[in-house]
Amino acid sequence: MLPPAIQKNDRIARIAIGVVSVVVFAAVAILGRVELKVDLGFNVHLFATINAVINSMVALLLVAAIVTVKQKKYALHRNLMLAAMSLSILFLVSYIAHHLLSGSTIYGDLNHDHVLDSVEKERVGGTRGVYVILLLTHIFLAAIVLPFILFTAYRGLTSEFPQHRKLAKITWPIWFYVSVTGPIIYWMISPFYD
Repeated sequence: MLPPAIQKNDRIARIAIGVVSVVVFAAVAILGRVELKVDLGFNVHLFATINAVINSMVALLLVAAIVTVKQKKYALHRNLMLAAMSLSILFLVSYIAHHLLSGSTIYGDLNHDHVLDSVEKERVGGTRGVYVILLLTHIFLAAIVLPFILFTAYRGLTSEFPQHRKLAKITWPIWFYVSVTGPIIYWMISPFYD
């Protein structure tokens, strides 16, 4: 096992994790309703592509991290998880940029008029239901996973490994699901970007 990387202070950790979680949630919720009309000279949906790539990389890092911890390669596990967290921060910046600059896209809106008419609904058929289920579960779990990630990391970095393992059994599958469904959602919605 690894020695503590940070000093244990549960009170400060709870406050910091709470503040970060609330600020990130509020920023995503508020900025998701704002659209900036700025010409950057490139297709702003490039950010969505970047998001899908980052999510895919996070998913791969999560798998590698679980393999390494089972092999008792604890330092490598820690580094892989910190890399996944760092990429997730980069994802968040790119996600906010994409939604600020592109607005929302409706699955099935072939003519990009922000209205899903009966002809468009018929053309996409049952895939719209699959998309909506994936999107809703992805959004809900993405909204709740951040404090779990931060508390799990905190317990690991303070070398409180029994608590870390207990939290990781909840955090890892949620984070992995969010990381995998992100690129699937991108793949499904990208044909409807204008």
